[in-house]
Amino acid sequence: MSTQDTYRTDLADFLGINADRISLYWKGRVGLYAVLKAMGLGPGDEVILPAFTCVVVPNAILYTGATPVYVDINPNSLCCDVQSIEKAITPKTKAILIQNMLGLSYEVHEIGSLAKARGIYTIEDCTHGFGGKYQGQVNGLMSDAAFFSSQWNKPFSTGIGGMLVINHRALKEPLQKINATLVAPSFKDRVVLSALIWARTYLLKGYTYWTLLRWYRWMSNKGWVVGSSSSEELVGTTMPEGYVKGMSLVQCRKGIKSLKSLQKAMLLRKNNALKVHDWLVEHHKMCVPQPLMEDHAFLKYPVLVKDREAFIEKAEKARLPLGDWFISPLHPVKSSLVPWGLNINQYPHARYISQHIVNLPLEGDLSRLMNFLELYQNEIL
Repeated sequence: MSTQDTYRTDLADFLGINADRISLYWKGRVGLYAVLKAMGLGPGDEVILPAFTCVVVPNAILYTGATPVYVDINPNSLCCDVQSIEKAITPKTKAILIQNMLGLSYEVHEIGSLAKARGIYTIEDCTHGFGGKYQGQVNGLMSDAAFFSSQWNKPFSTGIGGMLVINHRALKEPLQKINATLVAPSFKDRVVLSALIWARTYLLKGYTYWTLLRWYRWMSNKGWVVGSSSSEELVGTTMPEGYVKGMSLVQCRKGIKSLKSLQKAMLLRKNNALKVHDWLVEHHKMCVPQPLMEDHAFLKYPVLVKDREAFIEKAEKARLPLGDWFISPLHPVKSSLVPWGLNINQYPHARYISQHIVNLPLEGDLSRLMNFLELYQNEIL
């Protein structure tokens, strides 16, 4: 069995499905693009998605020629609810993205039932949700298709990378034709990614986190290293050269290794999330609603703060690796969102959350983090 087949089989075993339903890609967003093409989307079609996501998601839609239609989020779940989605449906709607946010899925069955009744495809955005469940069912298996990410800081990592799961039989054949056109990662791609994986494994520590993060983002924006997003993806809506790319053996080997420790990592994150949650409740802060806790896989724990820049600056001085997902309704774009067809004034919840959210790390010992929260509790909403 090849390395890619072994990795695909390991993923399938973890999800409880057949391996032939899984396609592997250089990045998860390529899986979204591929399935949209397999669904036959193009000019004149619409795709409903949250107005609080990563810019690469509407990019994948725009690359097909289709139009993204944004829906505001529920401020409690950070996901869209079925009522808001229903209002956005038009005769042009061909697909609905059901987003998992930081490990939390929300109203998946309700949205799926609505879409099925209207003859609309559903796609789970599980870039944060691999390994989690919603009402006892595995994330990614409750819709027509689902795409996942295994980039840095995701449930498990292949450096960069992602995959697609197909649940609708009619999509299998057209997807195979699209996969046959995938570009292979170049020698440079593989070497640079291997070096980054090594650096992250051996050099990225608490005291080096912020310095290396700034360096990595600057280098990736320049196109000098393999980044989560290329500079082209952050400034416009033209598909970058070599976008439709398959997964390398470097990523597969890293994925095989990472999956072996995923269950242990998920349990640690869940236990740590409960500690943070209890502290937030005790101090009367905003937190994940209790009814959503049981199925929440918790990639990170989201909290809202009065002044995010000041709060993150304090965390940097304390050498705590806080996350900044999402710093804008279309992360990480801070400039005008007009090229992506999004007017932030029409989505007040997404705008507010994107101005105040930080996410707390849930790996390892939380002693320093909890002390930090105690020290700056008045800055937390």
